[in-house]
Amino acid sequence: MRGNILGERLVMMSFGESHGRCVGVVVDGCPAGLRLSEEDVQAELNLRRPSRSLVSTQRREEDKVEILSGVFRGYTTGAPICMLVWNRDVRSSDYEAIRDTPRPSHSDYYARVKYGGFNDYRGGGRFSGRMTAGFVMAGAVAKKLLKETLGVKVIGYSLEIGGVRAEGFTLEEAEKNRYLNEVRAPTPESAEAMREAVLKARSEGDSVGGVVECVATGLPIGLGEPIFDDLDADLAKALMAIPAARGVEFGAGFRAARMRGSEHNDPLIVRDGRIVSAKNDAGGVVGGLSTGMPLVVRVAFKPPSSIAKRQRTVNLRTMEEAEIIVPGRHDPTVVPRAVPVVEAMVAFILADHAIRAGHIPPVLRGR
Repeated sequence: MRGNILGERLVMMSFGESHGRCVGVVVDGCPAGLRLSEEDVQAELNLRRPSRSLVSTQRREEDKVEILSGVFRGYTTGAPICMLVWNRDVRSSDYEAIRDTPRPSHSDYYARVKYGGFNDYRGGGRFSGRMTAGFVMAGAVAKKLLKETLGVKVIGYSLEIGGVRAEGFTLEEAEKNRYLNEVRAPTPESAEAMREAVLKARSEGDSVGGVVECVATGLPIGLGEPIFDDLDADLAKALMAIPAARGVEFGAGFRAARMRGSEHNDPLIVRDGRIVSAKNDAGGVVGGLSTGMPLVVRVAFKPPSSIAKRQRTVNLRTMEEAEIIVPGRHDPTVVPRAVPVVEAMVAFILADHAIRAGHIPPVLRGR
């Protein structure tokens, strides 16, 4: 069974539970010779941590990473890299009170059936968004590997939250602005409107969803292994593994269904001595292969299911319908904290395929 494992040559194995002792990841297949420190990984984890504001959960985990193996004297050794963060700020009593009344739109009941009641239900256990801390740790390794070997950059931002969509910005503006505001928006104007939408929902005991857009630049042509390991297919699998993700699209995406072939087709042109696509409506992937154009992928996230409103459920002991108000500390939207997670998953799949294609060698530098 490979349910906790992602990747072919660069592999991550996720471990831990939301209210267990720790969450973490083992990354295997990373080339030897990559300069890597806990500070490199911590910088990415800090982007995922809740902000000190009302747009995110009030759970305050330090998320201080520890690298237990695979790095020696500041360089990766080629051995598996084990990384973890400890769970400190847990309130498991919140979940004991609702053990027999599963939360609507959560995995509580379905996981209980699958595992015969032996699963760790506290905070969602293995099904919690807390697991994405491990994704970000693995992504930190992949992002550094891509940047140092191929010059690839992976840039994510909140394109839409609560029905407010950012418009009319450049990738450079998005890269500059996204971490200067608490909702990770690409422009100051959209940031304010998105923040107001989140706070309005929160004041009403509700939550909102949205869309994260991610762009990767500097990719070589030909990443991807058709038929079943298409680059976009592997990216979609990884991105849909992020809790609360409900849809993935590339380039024009679902808009392509309303276009004619003459509109969607991308003419090939020569620019600065290179053959490139004129429009990139394909989002950087054609036939499952990278085209060398910027990869453009969007991930739709549902509103968080844990809300302060009274909801209908079932009491599993009495087998009668019941009502529940979900206790605990929850995000009114997952979108801002999902931005570094989307970046991490995109970078990890790109790095895996770059290794598979021979663009990244098994040893990066001699000593």
